[in-house]
Amino acid sequence: MKQRRPFQKVLMVIAFISYFSAILCGGAAFYFGEGSQDPIAASLMASVVFFVGVGIVLQVIGSSNLPNLKFEK
Repeated sequence: MKQRRPFQKVLMVIAFISYFSAILCGGAAFYFGEGSQDPIAASLMASVVFFVGVGIVLQVIGSSNLPNLKFEK
């Protein structure tokens, strides 16, 4: 069983919030986007890419088995 540190649990929560934000931005882009030249739809789709990227990175950090890097005397 993996031993997770508290900050890894926080990162997993932030990753899921990021995924949810990407879904919201994608829905808003579909709802507000009237054409392919609409700058609002383009910025919302760029937000989708950003939030998905952030979610992937934070999920990998939150689910990995990190070693103990403290110096022991």
